[in-house]
Amino acid sequence: MITLNQKQKIIIAYHNKQKSQRAIARELGLNRRTVARYIKDYERKRTQLMEDNPAKEEFTTDIIQAPIYDTSSRKKVKLTEEIMDRIQFYLQENELKKKEGKPKQQRKKIDIFEALQEERFAIGYTTICNTIRKIQQESREAYIRQEYSPGEVCEFDWGEVKLTIAGKSRIIHMAVFSPTWSDYRHGELCASQKTEFFLDSHVSFFEAAGGVYREMVYDNARVMVARFVGKSEKEPTEALLKLSLYYGFRFRFTNTYQAHEKGHVERSVEYLRRKIFSKCDSFASLTEARAYFQQQLLSLNQKPRKNKESASNMLEKEKNHLLLLPPRYDTARITEVRVDRYSTVSVDANHYSVPDHLVGEFVLVKVYPNKVLCYHNQEKIASHQRFLGQACWSLDISHYLKTLKFKPGALKRSSAFFQMKPKLKAIYHKYYQGQERQFLQLLELVATYSLPQVGQTITMLENIPTTITTEKIRLILEKKDEPVRILAPSAITKQAKETLSDYNKLLGGIPA
Repeated sequence: MITLNQKQKIIIAYHNKQKSQRAIARELGLNRRTVARYIKDYERKRTQLMEDNPAKEEFTTDIIQAPIYDTSSRKKVKLTEEIMDRIQFYLQENELKKKEGKPKQQRKKIDIFEALQEERFAIGYTTICNTIRKIQQESREAYIRQEYSPGEVCEFDWGEVKLTIAGKSRIIHMAVFSPTWSDYRHGELCASQKTEFFLDSHVSFFEAAGGVYREMVYDNARVMVARFVGKSEKEPTEALLKLSLYYGFRFRFTNTYQAHEKGHVERSVEYLRRKIFSKCDSFASLTEARAYFQQQLLSLNQKPRKNKESASNMLEKEKNHLLLLPPRYDTARITEVRVDRYSTVSVDANHYSVPDHLVGEFVLVKVYPNKVLCYHNQEKIASHQRFLGQACWSLDISHYLKTLKFKPGALKRSSAFFQMKPKLKAIYHKYYQGQERQFLQLLELVATYSLPQVGQTITMLENIPTTITTEKIRLILEKKDEPVRILAPSAITKQAKETLSDYNKLLGGIPA
């Protein structure tokens, strides 16, 4: 193919200098047929241009443009169908890695070229780049701008942020809500993306918004989608169905891996992560991080926007269009678990104790973001603070009294003993060392009354002063429930006389 400069020299030499085609070809080192073709083409287009033709502008462009080859009908010699299949295979492999959360392990164009070379395909790197670019351009689609009404649609998505909590690096999950009309942003920091956090974040958002949006938009995360039915149909999880039924909103899912279909919340996740945690990302506890997050979120929503009101003001206007808010929904994840030989139930690889007479039985467990409640025969039998790690044990020593009565020697080395409240440990070390059976009886009193009441009674006995025994503590605690007459000092044992004497001294200072 000749250049535009060569084309100009051919035309000028032929028309202005009156040189022959053979002479021009010899001077420029071109084939005579090539020279003749360009002269003939020029004369034809110039003649058409001089005529009264409506396509004059088109002919003008043709005359002055650089020579080009028409390659539309040319077959690709090296880019065979087999090579195209291999390129498509590697591009599909990249898409699969992206879906699996491995975007940094995708093959680049140079990697695909090298892989084809290893497979003995003779093709150039430029051809590979052009082919991949064309395939990717063909897969692009146009977006349709949407208009929304107040209170109509809200989008939800999960995001992640890396924070330092108590000196340790942790990945914390953000549940982010973005109403499409007001552009208000609400978020909650969660330890995981499990059902209880999903439900709790929704309830908190509805309460903050003062009502319920008519439609919620979700992606295809497992906490919302139980399974895929066919190509595009999805079956929602039971948790999402119940939540929707209770609050009265409808929901829809985006197409698989089409994040732009919920673009409001996609941008919100990135915006909140950058605006809030670029300034501070180290906290003493997750509670402190949550407080900071909510404070910064409030500030961002109150910030005036260009040519618009603040998001907080827009939300106030939107509230009148929301569905009425019912009483708070129970956000627990409910499961049934068999009690193991340690008299514990296992929840998310952590153990929580229940009364030891239930070993081998099934109990109902309600898992909340911050606590775990256990039920048997519709009666609450245990309550624990929830662990967010793994392989942790929460043991209440009062759950093991039945077993420890037969094995009192196991008390001092039991895990439940080491997890006792500091005040109970102090009472044991001060008054009950070597008297494990007596201490177990004291634990029964703590279970019947409360640790503060038992502690107060011990303090009163210390003020007499006298020997601290479980029997004396019991007598004083029972006095509050039922008046006891003062008995004559004719008891059978010396210990009983001493107990009654001390008790009589205290009666004047304790209200019946």
